[in-house]
Amino acid sequence: MKLRIGVLGAGHLGKIHLSCLKQIPAFELVGFYDPNPTVAEEYAAASNLHAFESYEALLEAVDVVDIVTPTLSHFDCAEKAFKKGKHVFIEKPITHTVAEAKKLMRLQTESGVLAQVGHVERFNPAYVAVEHALKNPMFIEAHRLAEFNPRGTDVSVVLDLMIHDLDIILHSVKSPIKQISASGVAVLSDTPDIANARIEFANGCVANLTASRISMKKMRKMRLFQKDAYITIDFLEKKGEVIRMQTVTGAPDPYAMIIDLPSGTQRQIMFETPEIQPSNAILQELDFFAQAINKERAIAVTLEDGAQALEVAHIISEKIEKGLSVIPPLA
Repeated sequence: MKLRIGVLGAGHLGKIHLSCLKQIPAFELVGFYDPNPTVAEEYAAASNLHAFESYEALLEAVDVVDIVTPTLSHFDCAEKAFKKGKHVFIEKPITHTVAEAKKLMRLQTESGVLAQVGHVERFNPAYVAVEHALKNPMFIEAHRLAEFNPRGTDVSVVLDLMIHDLDIILHSVKSPIKQISASGVAVLSDTPDIANARIEFANGCVANLTASRISMKKMRKMRLFQKDAYITIDFLEKKGEVIRMQTVTGAPDPYAMIIDLPSGTQRQIMFETPEIQPSNAILQELDFFAQAINKERAIAVTLEDGAQALEVAHIISEKIEKGLSVIPPLA
């Protein structure tokens, strides 16, 4: 039996979700709701999809709701869905405030339905290809740079871009956070457009993150260092590499890269470039949610995951705000 799903929000990202949902056999896309009647009418005509007259009407017609609205409305929309007993897919950030996120967690538990947060980089094929190699990273560098786009400047670059890398790092480092320091600058908007954060974990791991939406070029890279391995991920170019060190036993390969250590032992550097399977990450995350509802797998990104990433993002934003530098406009 197919799961009836509807999409809330037919903006840029909402349209992408609608297109992806049409391709997932487990879902029956029944339509969408957008509060802008012009947008709703135009997209309904172009897509041959039903545009509901209200969110309440959409809720009555579905088993699952896909919330792709501005962050400020996430809590209200998800709360209504949970109270109606509907499964919820909700785009990142999970909510506007941490208190809202924690309340949604309680509502989900009470309702007995399932929910997943749209941290799409978990499904990036480059990350998927190297995730198996991530054991205990102890130093991480992340750079997420984008060209300026007025859309999305209602929130800081931390909630707009950095939160993607926060989710990956918090998922990869199995240790509590000990300390966070951060700095940022507002250049073209009223909120930070470039930010840097340093996160120290209780196990000794350190993560340095930089996010900018005023760069001349795009970049989405992460480097993770752990004992005997170095992992690189290029989320933008969909590339990954694992470089390992292993002790040489027996006669070394004459073409291998060998390092002689002071102890007299030799280590061999091994390069692993996993095959990247092309995929649509948004389609994948929505399909995984359908499989979770059908009890074929566990939820990939829980509300708890989304709340944790949001909480750390807010701490970073607060630390930046306390020492925020604003560059005055050029004369």
